Amino acid sequence: MSTVIRMARGGTKKRPYYRIVVADKRRARDGRYIERLGNYDPLLKDNKSAFDLERVQYWLGTGALPSERVAKLLKLHGVELKVPKRMTGPGKPPPRPNRVKRTGKKGGDAAPAAPAAAKA
Repeated sequence: MSTVIRMARGGTKKRPYYRIVVADKRRARDGRYIERLGNYDPLLKDNKSAFDLERVQYWLGTGALPSERVAKLLKLHGVELKVPKRMTGPGKPPPRPNRVKRTGKKGGDAAPAAPAAAKA
């Protein structure tokens, strides 16, 4: 199971409030989650977020990847992250060098079949 640490939105219209949760990455944004790790209130002036840092370290140790916003919040709380860089920017990634170019035909490089001999 691939897990992520992300925000699940709560609150009312124009009054956002977020729970920081660990969830299966295939689940909906506000769907079922495994564990709640903290909260984030963007409307507060001071101390907008709170985390259970011990549990955050545990989940990071098991391989859960934080979302970009959660990673920024964790850095503000002094948590060291070793997260692989995600590809950003427009366009496709460069092609892998060892790819085999495919033709559109079935059979690939096989020699064309000989014409059937006329049966008499």
